[in-house]
Amino acid sequence: MVLLSKKERGQMTQTKKETKVSIVIPCYNEEKNLNRGVLKEVYDFLKKQKFVWEVLVSNDGSTDQSPKIAKEFCQKHEGFRYFNFPHGGKPKVVWNGIQKAKYPLVLFTDMDQSTPLNQIKKLLPHFEKNFDIVIGSRGVRRKGAPWYRQLGALTFRHLRSFFLLKNIGDTQCGFKMLKTTVAKKCFPLLAAVKSSGQGNEGGRVGAFDAELLFIAQKQGYKIKEVEVVWHDEDESDTKGQNQSRFVRESIDMAKEIMRVKKNDTKGLYDKV
Repeated sequence: MVLLSKKERGQMTQTKKETKVSIVIPCYNEEKNLNRGVLKEVYDFLKKQKFVWEVLVSNDGSTDQSPKIAKEFCQKHEGFRYFNFPHGGKPKVVWNGIQKAKYPLVLFTDMDQSTPLNQIKKLLPHFEKNFDIVIGSRGVRRKGAPWYRQLGALTFRHLRSFFLLKNIGDTQCGFKMLKTTVAKKCFPLLAAVKSSGQGNEGGRVGAFDAELLFIAQKQGYKIKEVEVVWHDEDESDTKGQNQSRFVRESIDMAKEIMRVKKNDTKGLYDKV
């Protein structure tokens, strides 16, 4: 048994306290989720933590009352910052938020908090083991999700794993933490970020997570997948997330996977 001196124990405690995380929360028509107090839940958890944190609410040109509600909350709560951007889709608005991050680690998490922020405790320790990216995984089941979403998720998973990222189970969980330097190198390579157009329509997510992780893997970064709590808590009904839209989105995501594979054959993701 190795006994540490008082000085060494103090140094370990100090190192722990020096963990610094920027938390990016994308926002697109989240009025109902905001009204049920998701940001208050985030704040109540964070104010009890020893690590240093900031929350960046990154609004993606919402058309409901989300900007007003989110901005007012951020103005009243220390450590929260609000940013408004033209609508460009989730990958662009997450990237916009990441560019504002001031700490060495950055987490992006969904506003609905289907994965509660307290799950960050499962991710943080892995950065001490030299991982560059630590992602949340919902497992095979999608608790609380409608049957057609569970079926779509399973189909997408098999298709994606056949062509890309065979060793990662869940690429689509909206709970991912990266070293900020890594995020700032990988995000600009995403097709949706490089595009000068509007980007993803409405609240459509697309397959940008899979492309992001594929790019990171090609660049030689170490990725760790960790199972987290997930239950569908999204109450928003102004994103256009109905069943017919989900079918179209699933088809688009399959096409995006093939596009990523095609880009890879062209060497667009090779390490430089």
